[in-house]
Amino acid sequence: MRAKKAAAFILTGALLTGMLGVTGCGASQASAASGEEVIIYSNADDEAVEAMKKTLDENGYEGKYLFQTFGTSELGGKVIAEGTDIEADVLTLSTFYLDSAQEQQNMFQKLNFDYTLLNADEQRDYCAPITSQEGTIIVNTEVLAENGLAMPTSLKDLTNPEYKDLVSVTDIKSSSTAWLLIQALVSEYGEDGAKEVLTGIYQNAGPHIETSGSAPLKKVRAGEVAVGFGLRQQAVADKADGLPVDFVDPTEGNFSLTESIAVVDKGEDTNPLAQEMAECIITKGRSELQKYYPNAIYEGETTDEENSSAYPKVFPEPLTLELLEKHQELSESCK
Repeated sequence: MRAKKAAAFILTGALLTGMLGVTGCGASQASAASGEEVIIYSNADDEAVEAMKKTLDENGYEGKYLFQTFGTSELGGKVIAEGTDIEADVLTLSTFYLDSAQEQQNMFQKLNFDYTLLNADEQRDYCAPITSQEGTIIVNTEVLAENGLAMPTSLKDLTNPEYKDLVSVTDIKSSSTAWLLIQALVSEYGEDGAKEVLTGIYQNAGPHIETSGSAPLKKVRAGEVAVGFGLRQQAVADKADGLPVDFVDPTEGNFSLTESIAVVDKGEDTNPLAQEMAECIITKGRSELQKYYPNAIYEGETTDEENSSAYPKVFPEPLTLELLEKHQELSESCK
C-alpha cells in the first residue's frame, strides 16, 4: 500500500549451477535457460517486498528477477492504462485493481497452481492473495500524556477539538490505506454521516493529510502528532519494538484489503519463470509474509490470537475501482 514514487530494487548475480536441477518451487532448468529477468511491479510495503525477495532467493531465483515498486494509485492507473503492453511480467497489487484490469482487458494468465482461501468468495483463477491488511487507530502514548489527551476509542473521537492539529491521516487519492478509514465511516454512519465525521477529522488533521499510507505512522512514531490512522500490523510491530506507539481498534470496525499476485498474459512472449515465481511466493512465502501481515488467508493458516483485531468487518459492497472513485469523491467533498 505504498504511495511514494517508484523505487527500483535490482537484484544482481547468477543462479548457482546446482540450482538448475531444482524442481517444483525452485528454478527449473528449462525456464532458467530463458536468461531474461522476470520484471515484478509491486505496490507492496518494504516488509512484503523483502519477504518475497527472501522467498525467491531461497528457492533458486536469485538474480533472475527485478522488483520495481510504486504507489498504489500510480501502479493501478498504469495497469489499467497499459494492459498487456505493461513492461512487468508479474504484478502484486491491491486485488480490486487486478479485478478491474481483468474485467476490462482480460490481461492475466490463469494461474497454473491450485490454492484454497478461507473465504471462498475471494477465490480467483487469475490472482492469489499475498497479504491482508487491516486499518486501525495509532497513537503515541507519550504525546497523549504530555497533552492530557484521552485515548480515542473510535474514529469519530478524532473529530474532538482536543485533537486539533494532532491527527494524521492519508489522502485516499494517493493511497488505498485511507480507504480502510472511509469504508469504516460509510459502513457505520452512512454516506452523509461519513462526510460529517470525515470533515471533522480533516479539520483536525490540518497540514497532516498525507500522500503516503505509512506517513501517519511515521509522524506518530516521531511524536509530531498524537494520533494517526494506518495499517494495524505496522503499529503492532512498533509497539513490540518498545516504541511509544500503541494502537486502538476503532469501534466502527477494522476493515481490510488484500493485495494479490498475477501473471501478465503476453502470449508467446510470457517469461516462463513468471508462473513459477508466482507459485513460489504463494506456496513458500506465506509463512514469511505472515510475520509482518498476520491475517490468515489460506486454508490451513491461523491468525495468532494476540494479532487478531477486535472488530474485523467486511464492507457490504464489493470492492471495485468504481466504488473507490465514489469514495474519493466523498473524501474531496470533505476537505
